[in-house]
Amino acid sequence: MKAAEEFGPWLARQLRNAGKSQTDLALELEVTRAAVSAWIVGRSVPRDETIRRIAEVLNTDLETVHTRSADAQLALPVQWYHRPAHADGGREYGNAAAFAFEADVSVLAREATQNSLDARLDPAEPVRVRYTLHELTGESLARFREAIDWESLRPHYDALTADGGKQSKVSRTIAAGLRDMYQHDRLVLLRVDDYNATGLTGGDYEDGLFAAVVRRQLDSHKRDLGAGGSYGLGKATLWATSRLGLVLINSTLSEPHEGRTERRLIGRLDLPWREVDGRACAGPAWFGRPDPTTESADVVRSWWADEATVEKLHLTRESAAPGTSFLIVGAHDVASLLAVNGAVDDEETGEDDDSVHRMHARLVDALGRNFWAAMTGGGDRKPHLEASVRTFRNGEVLIPEEHVDPAVAQPSRTRALRAFLEGATVDRLTGPGQVARVGVPLNVPLHGGQVRGGVPHEAVLLVTGADDADDRHNRMVSMRGNRMTVKDSAVTNIPIGTNPFQAILLTGRAAGPEAPGAEAAEEFLRASEPPEHNKWGQTEELRLSYSPSAHRRIAALTAAANAAVRDLVAVPKAKRRNGGEAKIAGRLKVGGGGPKKARPGAAAALPELDNVDALIDGTGAWSVTVDLRMAPGVDTDRPVTPVAKFDVRSGPRPAAPWKELVAISGCEVVDGSLQLSPGSRKAVFRGVTDVSRHPVRAQLTGLVVELRSGKGE
Repeated sequence: MKAAEEFGPWLARQLRNAGKSQTDLALELEVTRAAVSAWIVGRSVPRDETIRRIAEVLNTDLETVHTRSADAQLALPVQWYHRPAHADGGREYGNAAAFAFEADVSVLAREATQNSLDARLDPAEPVRVRYTLHELTGESLARFREAIDWESLRPHYDALTADGGKQSKVSRTIAAGLRDMYQHDRLVLLRVDDYNATGLTGGDYEDGLFAAVVRRQLDSHKRDLGAGGSYGLGKATLWATSRLGLVLINSTLSEPHEGRTERRLIGRLDLPWREVDGRACAGPAWFGRPDPTTESADVVRSWWADEATVEKLHLTRESAAPGTSFLIVGAHDVASLLAVNGAVDDEETGEDDDSVHRMHARLVDALGRNFWAAMTGGGDRKPHLEASVRTFRNGEVLIPEEHVDPAVAQPSRTRALRAFLEGATVDRLTGPGQVARVGVPLNVPLHGGQVRGGVPHEAVLLVTGADDADDRHNRMVSMRGNRMTVKDSAVTNIPIGTNPFQAILLTGRAAGPEAPGAEAAEEFLRASEPPEHNKWGQTEELRLSYSPSAHRRIAALTAAANAAVRDLVAVPKAKRRNGGEAKIAGRLKVGGGGPKKARPGAAAALPELDNVDALIDGTGAWSVTVDLRMAPGVDTDRPVTPVAKFDVRSGPRPAAPWKELVAISGCEVVDGSLQLSPGSRKAVFRGVTDVSRHPVRAQLTGLVVELRSGKGE
């Protein structure tokens, strides 16, 4: 059997764990210190008889010494180390980095998956990311608490919740998590695994990925200009998503550390300042093996665990491929509770029986919405990412693994990007399913505050017709090299008669390997992103690295891209004259006029007509796609009926009955009315009028779309 680790590094660690020196071992074995030193540095190996004696000294068996897949039995036990309070009396009542994001699994999926993309090991292969929800109850929960030494943690939680958790927001959140666990005997684990990633390489304390994630704050340790993260804040979402502030980590390294790569474990706990048994603790704590090389005997470091320990901690990885598994203990999702209850205080309300189902659905949605481009391949280029979500309850499959398909999540955008990767774009849109491509200039500013000059870069704009399955039409999403959606905004000043479309703006490396100025654009746009990486604009880093007015170059890029979209989707004049898609700008009204104030004692509020896209199709019928927004107070149990009428100058408006009424998202059509989905914040439907019942041709009049409560009342 091949040993997991070289003999020298393994023996050196066993001596450190035992508090022994090389001289001590030499004396016990009755050999020279030079012989022990030669074993440590790998110049020689001991004879079989000496190995047997080494096993006796280390109080272990021969197999452990030969295979070296685990530490010897004399190794110090795994335990929790709580950082002592500051000597000057300073206190922190939580990790400020965690407040940069909401406790939202959609935010977690965005930030954690972005970090996995940034850590991709083989650029020719996708990084595989899997999210696993696991609800523990009863005996399964008891075994897990025993594995993490819950009884030693309990006094620290009790100290924070002695007053009901009123000390700070973090304390209140923890108090709610503990109540939910004890009252319902339930705990939700959320594990994030990535494969074909670097893993947490480097020492426990020196500069490296391990220390940046586990030991430090605001250290991103990302040097690649194409990386999505740059603030070192995204990792805080892992702890922010835990109601208990607890995350366990198992990493398989791409580069050996101490001669090993598999099952490097550590745990980190983020709590506020507290006092336990007369000892004040600063906040963070770590779960690991005591490090005899440090000044304090209590300090712990990562350890190389055996397979049984990894299984008990629910951290077993599916293969030896490099990457990291993060286990969020006590995962919760405030946004999914909001969607159900309308308004909920996550610090006071426990999770319900359907919480893992909603979290599963929201993870799938977030991955598809933010990373559809990274999951799209074409031609000879493989996707950057593969993602999936699965859910268990006490080890049994509750929801089978669901692989996120970008073509399902974003059908038209996926089609457009794939056409670009395969070189199948056109200059103009002349038929359905086509993808038009045009270049958009960006003059990247120079470093050091220079206002004039710059590096020319040509971004790529893709435009294609929208599919009915798209959630919103006439949008432009923007991204750079890592292909994560940064901006998602409406294209302005689009004529109403325009066919629904989707646009994609590819900048930096995303514009292709041959795009001029790609590296300069990557660096510039990365500096213009806030910690959430959800827009491009003025930031402190942008002002410091470039000129104070550098953000205007981004505004110019956006304006040029919008103008290019309008040019690509414009209906040709000849086509308008021939009557196919008539010019209808100014002839569509929403709701029959301005908004009306609710009357006292009136029925529940109706949804708001948020956006209406309309055209006159080839048959002469009005075809409208309507976005509804559900404001607080909307009764989703009560159906609503969309009504179309012809706009006339005087007298009653003639009805324009629907020939077809189709629910797209957030609702369903029942007997000619819309039944809104419970908990949905928006709904989209499409309606086509019946030409045979038009009193006049659609080209000669306008259209009014109204909503009525109930089934036509």
